Amino acid sequence: MSNNSNLFLSIGKPIKDEYGRTVGRVASFALTPSGKFDGVFIESHDGKFSKQPMEYLQFNGAEVTIISTLKSQASVLCNQIPLIWRKDQALKDLAEKRKISPDLYQELHKNFEGVLNQLKKDAQALSDEAGTEMARCDQEIKTLGYAVVNLELEHEVGQIEEEAYKSAFAMLQEYLKRANLEKGDIELTKNQLSNILLGDSKQPEQKTNTPSTESTDKKPQTKETPNETTKETSKEAPELPEPPVVVYVKEVGKAGI
Repeated sequence: MSNNSNLFLSIGKPIKDEYGRTVGRVASFALTPSGKFDGVFIESHDGKFSKQPMEYLQFNGAEVTIISTLKSQASVLCNQIPLIWRKDQALKDLAEKRKISPDLYQELHKNFEGVLNQLKKDAQALSDEAGTEMARCDQEIKTLGYAVVNLELEHEVGQIEEEAYKSAFAMLQEYLKRANLEKGDIELTKNQLSNILLGDSKQPEQKTNTPSTESTDKKPQTKETPNETTKETSKEAPELPEPPVVVYVKEVGKAGI
C-alpha cells in the first residue's frame, strides 16, 4: 500500500482470505477528493458488492488478501483496553500526588471509565461472535470428515477410480487444513479477548496466596511421616508382584481425516 499507483493493478484480480480461499475479486476503489485510498469495492461469488476498509486488505502487487474482520477488531480492542486502563491508573496516581484537583480527577475518571466499559462490551460481543465462528468451523470440519469417510468407502468397494479418488482426497485434505487453521486462529482470538476481560478478576486471586501459613502447617507432618512410611514399604516390598509386560501395537493403515 506504499505505492498507491500500483493498487490499480489489482482491479479485477481475485481476493483470497488468509487461508487461501478465494472470496471474490476487486471491483473498484473508493478515493477521497485528495486522492487517498479510502476503501475497496469487492464483488463476492454470489454477485453482491461490498465496501471494505483499506486496513482489512493487504496488497502484494496484483495479489490481494483480505484479513478477518474478527481478528482485526479484536487486535484493536486488545490494544485499547489495557491502554485506557493504564491511563486511568496514571490519572489516579496524579490525583493522589495532588497534581490535579479532585473535581478534575472525577470528571476525567468518569470519561475513562465510560470508554473502558464500552470497550469491554464490544470485546464481549466480539468474543461471543468468535464462539459462533468456532461452532461453524467445527461443523465444517465434521462435514468434511464425513466426506472423506464416504470417499474412502466408495473407493474401497471399487466405485471410484484411482485418479479421481486421489484428486478428491487431496482436495478434501486441503479444505480440512484450512478449516483447522481458521478454527485455531479464531480460538486464539477468543482466548485473547477472554484474557483482556478477565484480567482484573485474576489479580485478587494472586494476592490471597499465603505460603507462610501453608509451610508452617506442613512442617510437622513431614518430620513424622518418613520413619513410618519406610517401615511400611519395607514390609510390603517382598509381596509386590512382578511388573506386567506391556506390548505396544503400532496402528497401520489409519485414514487421515
